[in-house]
Amino acid sequence: MATAVSTPTDKSDEHEEAAPQVVKLDPALLVRDECNAREHDTEPDEKLIASVKELGVEEPISVRPRPDGTFGVFKGWRRAQAAQAANAAAEQDGRPVRLVMAYVREDLVGRDGWTRFLSLVENDHREGMSERDTLRAQELALIDMTDVDRRTAAKALGVGRNAAKQAKAAQKLNDAVLRRTAAAGMDLEQTAQLAEVAGVRGAEDRLMRALSRDHAEGKGGRGHWDQEMALLRAEQADAKTRAKAEEELRAANIPLLGRVPSYEKDPSRPLTELTSGLGNPLTEDNHKNCPGHSARLDDEHRAVWHCADPAAYGHKVRAQPKKPKTEEDEHKAEERARIVACNRAWKAAAGPRQEFVKRLVRGKTLPDEARLFAQQILMDLPRFYGKWADKQRTQTVALLLGAKDPENDSASETAASFPKNRLANVLFAQVAAAFEDAIREPKQFDTARMTHVYLWESPDRLQAAYLLLLESLGQADDGSYQLSEVEQQAVASHRPKAAA
Repeated sequence: MATAVSTPTDKSDEHEEAAPQVVKLDPALLVRDECNAREHDTEPDEKLIASVKELGVEEPISVRPRPDGTFGVFKGWRRAQAAQAANAAAEQDGRPVRLVMAYVREDLVGRDGWTRFLSLVENDHREGMSERDTLRAQELALIDMTDVDRRTAAKALGVGRNAAKQAKAAQKLNDAVLRRTAAAGMDLEQTAQLAEVAGVRGAEDRLMRALSRDHAEGKGGRGHWDQEMALLRAEQADAKTRAKAEEELRAANIPLLGRVPSYEKDPSRPLTELTSGLGNPLTEDNHKNCPGHSARLDDEHRAVWHCADPAAYGHKVRAQPKKPKTEEDEHKAEERARIVACNRAWKAAAGPRQEFVKRLVRGKTLPDEARLFAQQILMDLPRFYGKWADKQRTQTVALLLGAKDPENDSASETAASFPKNRLANVLFAQVAAAFEDAIREPKQFDTARMTHVYLWESPDRLQAAYLLLLESLGQADDGSYQLSEVEQQAVASHRPKAAA
């Protein structure tokens, strides 16, 4: 039985059709609302039950009416259960039972998303709600809301427009990791990104260190985090490429040879070192019916065809002098591994770099340093810029201007959407696109030296100036962008101090 105690006040905000009524409810009519954000640790402890037995429920709970005459509790369910336990004990002792003060939110009937959001805010401000419950409530609440409610709720929670998807992704992490991310101060987007690359060995530790570096700088930026995420994504993509190559070999019933310990002799040989019994070259086609037909994957995950045991299957080793393994060979292997790692890092660094350029271009005011840099390139017309213009490839320009589909959206039409006072932004996007396309591949041919070079070792003067400009602008923007380690390595000799 419910008895009204006070009358409603005037409407307080656009989300409420009427201010909630405060009434007294019989605890027996209370059930847990399906949109209560707390899904774990929902039982009242003995201390709370003892308090309610003595004093009753002092703070009103919040409920929604249900069609069967009961009331769903979305705020204060543990207090409601304590009241039920206290009344059960009172009935056994022959003492009078107590009613519970409650806000009856008739305006929330049918508004599950907003109800869950209000429950989330209530529980998030109290101790004991788990990180998993918080993420689950954020996901379900934001999905169920109207666009207007979602914008308001996201602002109140301090999350972005993709919060529902991020909350769902973050729930893939186990409870221990979620507790560590919360303690370290990861935001919802960062927690979701950790979940994205959690399968990469050491991902959590590496991201924690990057987060710590961003926090230590005290500017509120996430430049170190973005660079580490780019590397982890590149490593994850590399692992997927290898897994795909391995799966293709398994599907073709071709054994993949593993590593052989240094103390054991490896009987296998690549086909390029073998001939048939008659001395004819062995290839994939003429060797595939051999029982020893197998493969190893090279650094780029391409199949290198082998015979698992040439002597057993009648093959001959091509005559060639056997060279003992030397320190020089070991040095070459180490250098090859370094080149592979630096090439991967160089390509990964393009992601955070281009995202930062997009933010600059889409900003209301382009930094003066960026305007002057673009102006210099357009006036001097360096050779690389002319070659880039001749190719008439505008996808990167469209990307940096913020086109939704850079491969198909016209760069000129995207640029036309910019206000007249942002012409400098558009011109900087074009100049940046020329640089981005020019430095896309880490290995390039240097016409001046007539040899191939790696940009992470020796970029030219203008390429280094472009990277140093972005580094400076990122630092000025509260550290929102940092050069990656491989980019810092590239520009080291071009820094003003180094030149002095």
